[in-house]
Amino acid sequence: MSLIVKICGLSTRETLDVALEAGADMVGFVFFPPSPRHLSLETALELGKLAKRRASKVALTVDADDATLANIVEALQPDILQLHGSETVARLRDIKQKFALPVMKAIAVATPADLASLPGYAAVADRILFDARAPREATRPGGLGAVFDWRVLENLDLKLPFLVSGGLDAGNVAEAIRVTRAGGVDVSSGVESLPGHKDPEMIRAFIGAARAIDSSSPLPGGERSPAHSAGG
Repeated sequence: MSLIVKICGLSTRETLDVALEAGADMVGFVFFPPSPRHLSLETALELGKLAKRRASKVALTVDADDATLANIVEALQPDILQLHGSETVARLRDIKQKFALPVMKAIAVATPADLASLPGYAAVADRILFDARAPREATRPGGLGAVFDWRVLENLDLKLPFLVSGGLDAGNVAEAIRVTRAGGVDVSSGVESLPGHKDPEMIRAFIGAARAIDSSSPLPGGERSPAHSAGG
């Protein structure tokens, strides 16, 4: 199976076009007011039409209630819902049942202990996204450019498709894929010139770098660990 490349936090026609033309498999749209990438429903309607059938549309929400989700689904008509908050397993099940859409659950990772919740979520979710755990003082759970130690996922035995996120960019995505053996990668701040402002050349460079990697190849001896190579 080929690598899934997701560009998240898109908010303009220009950058969405670039992501689609460069070959993104998933395009993510953020519906969370504290984020600099937050979209209005009107913009979501416009961008959703542009992306239709060209890539999977992902709606990112954080502990959204049913009314908010209903408005987002109506405007964007997403292919998958990304739940990036503290949603419980029961809440995932309710959302899947109510909206009849696949769900991708984001799990914040800093240490192996953070994987304790994985079995419960994996029993309900259609995909898992491993993201760096946000600092306690952060106002949002992701899109912060932080990297976690990918070696936490090295021996992961997960039958469900999963993506890795958190501080990825064109320079470190190869190592992230090789260490985690992830079936997909997700980038937001790593293709931005400023928070919330996607850079077309950075988008192209990231997708090109991800596509150049054979995810089945072993991690070469002597490669640096993520903590030493990824910056943030």
